[in-house]
Amino acid sequence: MHRRAVLAMVVATLMWSMAGVVTRHLHRQDGLQLVLWRSTFAALGVLLLQMHQTGPRQLRRNLLQGGALLWVSAVCWAVMFTAFMLALSLTSVAQTLVAEALGPLVAALLARLILGEALPLRTWGAILVAMSGMLAMVWQDLHTHLADTALEGFAVAMLVPLAAGANWVSLRRASATRPMQAAPMLGAALSALVVLPWAVRGPMADVHDLVWLAVLGVFQLAVPGMFVIWAAQRLAPAEVGLLGLLEIVFGVAWAWVGAGEAPTATTLGGGALILGALASNEALGLWRARRPGRADA
Repeated sequence: MHRRAVLAMVVATLMWSMAGVVTRHLHRQDGLQLVLWRSTFAALGVLLLQMHQTGPRQLRRNLLQGGALLWVSAVCWAVMFTAFMLALSLTSVAQTLVAEALGPLVAALLARLILGEALPLRTWGAILVAMSGMLAMVWQDLHTHLADTALEGFAVAMLVPLAAGANWVSLRRASATRPMQAAPMLGAALSALVVLPWAVRGPMADVHDLVWLAVLGVFQLAVPGMFVIWAAQRLAPAEVGLLGLLEIVFGVAWAWVGAGEAPTATTLGGGALILGALASNEALGLWRARRPGRADA
């Protein structure tokens, strides 16, 4: 089960990571418009998936049975969906990535405080190594653009790891016994409603952008969101946050292939650190679980 949950997270991060390269090909770069349409299509995508899987009656039951944790997770999804796109429009990509890299640490601390989950030393080490790799990937860009970055942009970017950490903890607390699959749908709907009054004041996105935003809403938010819900109910919050850093590595690869942005040697080195930390954490966990008397690992 653990391996399947890790695989689900890897697939989810691969799908998440295409946001940057798709955004590069849009005609308009208005952050509020991107949030509005991407979140709207994501809500519709999850709704259709849920209707297909469970039917309308079971979906209604799931919404009632989810309880307070369902709405906590929904608010966290809404903050993540909204803050990430707005941060990219307010500050540099480097600062947004630096803020997002704090996700595993936030998740680990919240899990320790709220759930009482003690992390093994190997996972703490993997978090520190992965964060170092993330900083290495963006250091040059951060150093170049730091003076031009608005303070409010970085503040918005910091909402992403805070919301993500709280989300992974709430999903873990719900475990596999409580239906939480509708949380991304509710979160996307909240995200779209929050930005709607301001997004409609400017020119609307054209057909070209709407098609691509629909692709992002369904395949970059809705589908991977379902994978993450399933995985986060079976993995430690810190491990979910740690695996989530793969989004940055995959994002660099997408930009290289789809937008012609060749990564620097520093970027490749940082990516290698992240991948190495993830692989080592999983390999050590598997080795310890196979040792006699360590079945609980």
